[in-house]
Amino acid sequence: MFRKIDDKTYASPQIGLAEVAYAKALGIGMIINNRPEGESDDQVPGADIEAAAREAGMAYVAIPVSHAGFSMPQVEAMQSALAQAGDAPVLAYCRSGTRSTLLWALAQARSGLNPDEIAAKAAGAGYDISPIRATVDMLAAQAG
Repeated sequence: MFRKIDDKTYASPQIGLAEVAYAKALGIGMIINNRPEGESDDQVPGADIEAAAREAGMAYVAIPVSHAGFSMPQVEAMQSALAQAGDAPVLAYCRSGTRSTLLWALAQARSGLNPDEIAAKAAGAGYDISPIRATVDMLAAQAG
């Protein structure tokens, strides 16, 4: 269920309380929720995931991304969350894992990572960044 994007980042579809325990067992240090509350009736509320994560000793950050797309404050928040996690692995989740991966890609580009490397890492986890590739290229160029 968790797809490894790089050495410290995993993306996942919606998680529940059992997956929080699994994340802890994997050594995850931070859970990032990229799903807006109430997006579907079957999703576990972010507050429940946050409580379970904190109880397990993991940090929790909510950066909701709707289907409307990404904003620079969301990219900056993701970049900040990844930096705050330090060396601890991070699990980012949404409905399918795609928005989490795309937001990770934008944050990495803003940090100056090579766009081809970003695309390859996302593809290795089964995600396609082509819908945001022009923005990734632009952010990487601005960072460089």
